[in-house]
Amino acid sequence: MELRTDRCILRPFRTADAASLARHANDRGVWINLRDLFPHPYTLADAEWYITQVGDEVPVMRFAIDVDGDAVGSVGLMLGSDIERRSAEIGYWLGRAYWGRGIVSAAVVAVTAYAFRQLDLLRVFAVPFVRNPASVRVLEKAGYRREGTMRCSAIKDGVVLDQYLYATVRASDGCPPSS
Repeated sequence: MELRTDRCILRPFRTADAASLARHANDRGVWINLRDLFPHPYTLADAEWYITQVGDEVPVMRFAIDVDGDAVGSVGLMLGSDIERRSAEIGYWLGRAYWGRGIVSAAVVAVTAYAFRQLDLLRVFAVPFVRNPASVRVLEKAGYRREGTMRCSAIKDGVVLDQYLYATVRASDGCPPSS
């Protein structure tokens, strides 16, 4: 399973990605805007463990962001359950050397289309930190809309933070288009 964009290829992780993944992920500037499940420092062992956890997913839910054959980031979906079973949260990160090139926006567009088409989801959402304008730009460029602000909803690096709620919905199955 590969998703191709004009800026990158999205594909399952491979064992050979571990060194590149560790090199790009081991950056405080990446870590500071992600969940605490994402380790810092990020070691080769962390990359190897992660790849073994997600490498055989069916359907694929976490994709390597491949630029010129190297895994330089990731974009993934976390499926909801129960009454939210047709929703997913999208998350993403990219190595600093690739920031500002529109790579993540293209990846988010592609994975969102995959979520609607292949996984039959109705809603995909993200919760970027308010202090992360780059992530907000990614979501807005990808067609997501801000639905609100979740005040004091996260703690990162000992700091209480607000998060925005961004989402996009598929207009079908009784779900009207956003106004």
